[in-house]
Amino acid sequence: MKGRPLLCFTIFWVCGSGMACMLTGWALFWGMVGAVACLPLVLRLLHISVNGWFSILLLAAFIGGVVQWEWNDSHNSSRLPQYLQLSTEVIDGLNAIVEGELASDVRVDGDRASFEIQLSSIMVQEVESQPQVPSPMKDERIIVQVRLMEEQEQRIAAAWKRGDKLTLTGSLALPGEARNFGGFDYRQYLRTQYIHWMFKVKGADLVTAMTPQGWERINILRWTDSARQLLGTAVDRLFPEPHAGYMKGLIIGMAKDIDPGTYGQFSQLGLTHILAISGTHVAVYVASLLMLMSWLRLTRETALTVALILIPAYVLLSGGSPSVIRAGMMSMIGLYMTKRGLARDGLQIISAAALLMMWWNPYFLLNVSFQLSFLVTAGLMIYMPLINRLFSKWPKALAATASVTVTAQLISFPVTILYFNQFSLLSFAANLLLVSLISAVVLPLGTVAMILSFVWFPAAKILAWIAVQLNRITFLTVEWMNSLPGFVMIWASPSLLWITAYYAILYVLLYLLHQGSGGDALHGVKAGEEDTAPLHMDRPMAAATHSLQGQAAALMGPKLGQSSSISHFAGTDSPNIARVHNPMQLSAQHAQPMRTAGTDPSSLATLGASIAWPEYASAFTAKGAGFYSEVQISKGQRWVCGVLAISFVAGLWWVYQTPQPAGTGVVQFLDIGQGDSTLITTPGGKHILVDGGGTINFGGNEASWKTRRDPYEVGAKVVVPLLKKRGIHQLDAVIATHADQDHAGGLQAVLEQIPVKRLMFNGTTSGKEKFDQLLDTATQRQIPLFAIRQGMAYKPDRETTLHFLSPEADGLPDSSGEIPVYENQNAASVVFLLEMAGTSMLFTGDMDAATEQDVLYAIKDGSLAETSMGLRPLSSSHVTIDVLKAAHHGSKTSSSDAWLQYWNAKAALISAGVNNTYGHPNPEVMKRLEQAGSRIYRTDKMGEVQMRVKDGAVEVRYKLVKDEKPIE
Repeated sequence: MKGRPLLCFTIFWVCGSGMACMLTGWALFWGMVGAVACLPLVLRLLHISVNGWFSILLLAAFIGGVVQWEWNDSHNSSRLPQYLQLSTEVIDGLNAIVEGELASDVRVDGDRASFEIQLSSIMVQEVESQPQVPSPMKDERIIVQVRLMEEQEQRIAAAWKRGDKLTLTGSLALPGEARNFGGFDYRQYLRTQYIHWMFKVKGADLVTAMTPQGWERINILRWTDSARQLLGTAVDRLFPEPHAGYMKGLIIGMAKDIDPGTYGQFSQLGLTHILAISGTHVAVYVASLLMLMSWLRLTRETALTVALILIPAYVLLSGGSPSVIRAGMMSMIGLYMTKRGLARDGLQIISAAALLMMWWNPYFLLNVSFQLSFLVTAGLMIYMPLINRLFSKWPKALAATASVTVTAQLISFPVTILYFNQFSLLSFAANLLLVSLISAVVLPLGTVAMILSFVWFPAAKILAWIAVQLNRITFLTVEWMNSLPGFVMIWASPSLLWITAYYAILYVLLYLLHQGSGGDALHGVKAGEEDTAPLHMDRPMAAATHSLQGQAAALMGPKLGQSSSISHFAGTDSPNIARVHNPMQLSAQHAQPMRTAGTDPSSLATLGASIAWPEYASAFTAKGAGFYSEVQISKGQRWVCGVLAISFVAGLWWVYQTPQPAGTGVVQFLDIGQGDSTLITTPGGKHILVDGGGTINFGGNEASWKTRRDPYEVGAKVVVPLLKKRGIHQLDAVIATHADQDHAGGLQAVLEQIPVKRLMFNGTTSGKEKFDQLLDTATQRQIPLFAIRQGMAYKPDRETTLHFLSPEADGLPDSSGEIPVYENQNAASVVFLLEMAGTSMLFTGDMDAATEQDVLYAIKDGSLAETSMGLRPLSSSHVTIDVLKAAHHGSKTSSSDAWLQYWNAKAALISAGVNNTYGHPNPEVMKRLEQAGSRIYRTDKMGEVQMRVKDGAVEVRYKLVKDEKPIE
C-alpha cells in the first residue's frame, strides 16, 4: 500500500460507502466513531505516518464515502406521491395514463414486452379528488411491462426504439419485495437502479409510440441499440440455436439471449464469466485496433489517440455492464498514460476506475458484476505473484493458464458462495480446459465470422461452422462434468467478516510460503527500491511489451509468442510473472515516446493487450514475490504457516456448516405464493421439505408464441435458491402431500439440484405428466420412494417424530408395483402430526372436511392407536397442539368446526398467495379459527413465517412484520 496514495484513498472511500450501506442512524454514527478510533492502528499497519497530511486525506476519503452514500440514498425516492399528492398505498394499483421517453432497449419475451421510460407526465384515473389533467413529471423512471395479447404484437413491440415518445394506458404497481428471509428483493434491486414503480399494460394497442424529431443525446444510445440488433441478427443468420444465443452473449454481451439451460450448465461449473464482456474482450479489441492502425502506417501517438477515442464506442456496443466499463476505463487510463510517457501501475489504475465509477453511481458497490470484476482483477495483480511459482515446472503455456485459473478461482470463491451459494469442485478443471479454448479460438472465430458476414457470407458461414463444432465439444464437456455426482457443494452465505478473514489469511499464508520457495531475485531490482514502481515502462518498446506478449502467448495460443525475445508468462527462472529483460530504472520517470510511423504491428498489438490486461502482470514488479525468494523461512514462520493453514481449512469447514442454533428445531413456512412449501430442520440437524409449491398454468395449452425463454417456476426460482441460501446440503426427506401442481410442482427442481435421501408421497398419482415426471426423476436418481399410509411414523432424530394420520391403506400400490391413479388428490393428502422438542404441529395438506371426519373417527374408535407407531394416546374428546397448518390454504371445504375443536390449536398457519383468485383464506374459515382461539399467521400478509422450537416453547417471527413473539 505504501506509495500508492490513490489505492489507499479508494479503499477508504469504499469502506466508508460500505459502512453507510450496512448501517443506519445511531449504528452508523457509532460505527464511524469506532472506525476513526481504529484509524491509527490501520495506518501503522500500512506504514503510513499517523501525523502526516495523508492520514487526514484518508480520513476525509472515509467520511466522504459515508456522506456521498447517505446523500445519494436519502435522495433516491419516488416523486410520484409528491406530484400526485396521494399516498403510496393509494397509488399502488391505480389506473393512469402516462407519457414519457423510452429510456432502454425493448425486451420481447413470449407474451411480454418490458422496458424503462422516463416519465414526462401522468394522469391518474378513478380518483375523484384529483383533476383529470396530466401532471408534469421529471426525475422519475419506471419499468413497464406490456402483456401482449396477439402474436403480431410482438413485431409491434420490437419496433419501439430507445428515445421514442410513448403514451401508455395501464396501472401502477409497487415492485415485489422479498417475502422470505434471504430471498431476492426485487423492489430493493430496482431501487438501486433508481426505479420505484412498475407500470403494467394489457395489450400493445394501449401504447402509442412516436419517433423523436431532431438531435438528442439519447440518439447515441438509440444508434447503439440498432447496431447491437444488427450484429445480433448477423449472428442469428450464422448460427443455429442454442449456438446463436451463446455466441451473442460471448461476442456482443447479449447474455439474455443465451438459452437458460445452457446458462444453467455453465453457471454450475462457474463458467458464466466467459459469457460476460470483460477485460479479455477489451484487450483483444484494443490490440486489434492498434495492429490495424499500424498496418495503416499511422504514428504511434495517432494510433493511441484513436484507440483511446474508440474504446467508449466498444463499451456501449457491448452493453455497458460494470465489468466492461471497468475494463474500458482502465484501458483508457492506460492508453493516456502511455501516450504521455507516464509510468503505469495496475493497482493505481484500477483504483482510479473504481473511484470514478463510485463517484458516478455509489450503487455500483452493490452490483455483483462490479464486485467480481474488481476483486478478481485486483486479486490477479496481488495474489498471482505468490501463486505462479507453484507451476514453474509446468510447460509455459499450461503454467500461465493454470496460474491465472487458480488465482481467479481462489479470489472469486467467497463472492461466488455469497451470492450463488454453490461451488463445483470441477470448476478448476473446467476453467483450465475450456477458458483458453473459448477465449483464444471460439471468440475470435465468432467475431471474425460476424464481421465477415457483412462482406462475404459463404466464408463467414464456414468459420461459423467451425465455431459450432467447437461449441458442441464445449457443451458436451460441460454437460458431462455436471452429470458427475458429488462435486457440487452448497454453501450458506458467509458474513463480511469471514470474507475479509479469508482474503487476509490466504495472502499472508501464500506470502510466507513464498519466502522460502527459493529461486533468483527479480532481475534489475535493488533492495532499497520502493514497491510503488510501475508495472512496466515503454522505453524501449520491445522491453515494454515483453511481459504481456508472453502472457498473450500463454493465454491465447502460440501464435502470439513466436519471437525468441519474448519472456513467457510463467516458467522463467524468475519467480515473477514475467522477467524484465532490460534492467531499466523502475521509477516514475517519463518514458521516451516513439514517433516513428510504421511501428511493428505485433508490438503495438501487444502494447494494447498489456494496457487492457494489467491484471496479468505482477503488481509488484519492483519488489515482487521473487524479491524475498532468497530468504529462508524460519522455524517460527513455519509454525505461523501451519497455524494459518489450519485456520484457513477450519474457516472453510465452519462456513460450510448449515447455520442452526444448537438443540433448536426450526419450522419455516415459505411464502411461495398460492401453494405450500415448508422446511423442517430438526434439533439434530436433519432437514425435511414438505411440498415445494408450483406454478399453475391457468391458460391450459397456450399458444407457443406466448412461451417465454425462461418461464417462471416456483421451485427453481424460489424454493431451491432459499434452500441453497440456508446451506441445506441435502434433504433427509421430501414429503409430497399430494400430486397437485401447487404442492408438488416445485419439487422437480428440488430433486434435480438438491441431494434427497427419500421421497414420501401418498402412494397414488394424479395421472398428470408433471407428477409422473417427478417420480421418474426420483427413480433415475435412485431416491427411495415411500408410500405413506395411516399409522406409519418417521423418526429423523431422537427429539423428532412424524406420525402419519392419513391417507388410509386403501389405494396403495398392489404387488405389481403399479401406482394407482387417484383424481381426488386433496382427499388423499398426507397428514401428519409433528412432535419435536416438546412441541406438536399438525400438517394437513389439502385434506377436505370428509377426510378430517375420517381421521377423527379413526382416533375416537381406537383404530389409529392400534396401527400407529409410537404415537402418544389421543383423547377421544380433544387434545391441545401448538400449531395447526390450516388445510387447503384456508378453503371453506376444510377446517370444519369439529376438526378445529378437537385439536384446539394455539396457533394456525395459512399458506396462501397475495390476492389469489380463489379468495383464500375463506372468511368463514377465518371466523372459525378465531372462535377456536387460535392465533392466526398468514403468508399472504406476513410473508415467510418461521417457528423456532426448544424445550416445549415456540417462538415466531415473520418476514414482513418485525415482530418476534412466543406462542402461549
